[in-house]
Amino acid sequence: MVAFRVRRDNSWSTLGLVGLGMAVGAAVGLAGWSLAQRRHRRSLFSPDKLKRLAALGYLRAHPSVDSARLLRDYLHWEPHPLLRRRARGVLRRTERALRS
Repeated sequence: MVAFRVRRDNSWSTLGLVGLGMAVGAAVGLAGWSLAQRRHRRSLFSPDKLKRLAALGYLRAHPSVDSARLLRDYLHWEPHPLLRRRARGVLRRTERALRS
Protein backbone atom coordinates (compact mmCIF):
# COMPACT_ATOMS: atom_id res chain seq x y z
CA MET A 1 0.00 0.00 0.00
CA VAL A 2 1.34 3.43 -1.02
CA ALA A 3 0.76 6.32 1.37
CA PHE A 4 0.48 9.82 0.00
CA ARG A 5 1.61 12.75 2.03
CA VAL A 6 -0.16 16.07 1.88
CA ARG A 7 2.23 18.97 1.86
CA ARG A 8 1.03 21.80 4.03
CA ASP A 9 3.52 24.42 2.82
CA ASN A 10 1.57 24.94 -0.44
CA SER A 11 -1.11 27.08 1.21
CA TRP A 12 0.76 30.35 0.63
CA SER A 13 1.50 29.59 -2.99
CA THR A 14 -2.13 28.61 -3.57
CA LEU A 15 -3.29 31.80 -1.89
CA GLY A 16 -0.89 33.79 -4.07
CA LEU A 17 -2.22 32.16 -7.23
CA VAL A 18 -5.81 32.84 -6.20
CA GLY A 19 -4.93 36.48 -5.50
CA LEU A 20 -3.14 36.77 -8.82
CA GLY A 21 -6.13 35.24 -10.61
CA MET A 22 -8.48 37.71 -8.94
CA ALA A 23 -6.25 40.66 -9.86
CA VAL A 24 -5.99 39.53 -13.49
CA GLY A 25 -9.75 38.97 -13.62
CA ALA A 26 -10.42 42.46 -12.24
CA ALA A 27 -8.00 44.03 -14.74
CA VAL A 28 -9.62 42.20 -17.66
CA GLY A 29 -13.07 43.22 -16.41
CA LEU A 30 -12.08 46.88 -16.16
CA ALA A 31 -10.53 46.80 -19.61
CA GLY A 32 -13.67 45.20 -21.02
CA TRP A 33 -15.92 47.81 -19.40
CA SER A 34 -13.74 50.62 -20.73
CA LEU A 35 -13.98 49.13 -24.22
CA ALA A 36 -17.77 48.83 -23.87
CA GLN A 37 -18.00 52.49 -22.86
CA ARG A 38 -16.06 53.59 -25.93
CA ARG A 39 -18.01 51.28 -28.21
CA HIS A 40 -21.41 52.43 -26.90
CA ARG A 41 -20.66 56.13 -26.46
CA ARG A 42 -23.30 56.96 -29.06
CA SER A 43 -25.87 54.54 -27.61
CA LEU A 44 -27.39 56.91 -25.07
CA PHE A 45 -30.90 56.44 -26.50
CA SER A 46 -30.52 52.70 -27.17
CA PRO A 47 -33.27 50.26 -26.09
CA ASP A 48 -30.58 48.27 -24.21
CA LYS A 49 -30.12 49.52 -20.63
CA LEU A 50 -26.52 48.30 -20.41
CA LYS A 51 -25.58 50.26 -23.53
CA ARG A 52 -27.19 53.38 -22.05
CA LEU A 53 -25.23 52.86 -18.83
CA ALA A 54 -22.00 52.52 -20.82
CA ALA A 55 -22.81 55.72 -22.73
CA LEU A 56 -23.37 57.55 -19.43
CA GLY A 57 -19.97 56.34 -18.24
CA TYR A 58 -18.36 57.64 -21.40
CA LEU A 59 -20.04 61.04 -21.03
CA ARG A 60 -18.96 61.21 -17.39
CA ALA A 61 -15.33 60.87 -18.46
CA HIS A 62 -15.66 63.40 -21.31
CA PRO A 63 -17.46 66.52 -20.01
CA SER A 64 -18.40 69.15 -22.57
CA VAL A 65 -21.13 71.65 -23.30
CA ASP A 66 -22.58 69.29 -25.91
CA SER A 67 -22.68 66.37 -23.47
CA ALA A 68 -24.49 68.57 -20.91
CA ARG A 69 -27.15 69.44 -23.50
CA LEU A 70 -27.44 65.80 -24.50
CA LEU A 71 -27.81 64.73 -20.87
CA ARG A 72 -30.63 67.22 -20.31
CA ASP A 73 -32.51 65.74 -23.28
CA TYR A 74 -31.75 62.25 -22.04
CA LEU A 75 -33.16 63.02 -18.59
CA HIS A 76 -36.52 63.91 -20.15
CA TRP A 77 -36.49 60.74 -22.24
CA GLU A 78 -35.15 58.05 -19.84
CA PRO A 79 -37.93 55.86 -18.37
CA HIS A 80 -35.74 53.87 -15.93
CA PRO A 81 -35.36 55.60 -12.52
CA LEU A 82 -31.87 54.24 -11.74
CA LEU A 83 -30.47 55.38 -15.07
CA ARG A 84 -32.20 58.74 -14.67
CA ARG A 85 -30.56 59.17 -11.26
CA ARG A 86 -27.18 58.21 -12.72
CA ALA A 87 -27.67 60.73 -15.55
CA ARG A 88 -28.50 63.48 -13.03
CA GLY A 89 -25.23 62.78 -11.24
CA VAL A 90 -23.28 62.81 -14.51
CA LEU A 91 -24.94 66.09 -15.49
CA ARG A 92 -24.09 67.69 -12.13
CA ARG A 93 -20.47 66.52 -12.45
CA THR A 94 -20.28 67.80 -16.04
CA GLU A 95 -21.68 71.20 -15.07
CA ARG A 96 -19.24 71.42 -12.16
CA ALA A 97 -16.32 70.59 -14.48
CA LEU A 98 -17.43 73.21 -17.00
CA ARG A 99 -17.71 75.91 -14.31
CA SER A 100 -14.13 75.43 -13.13
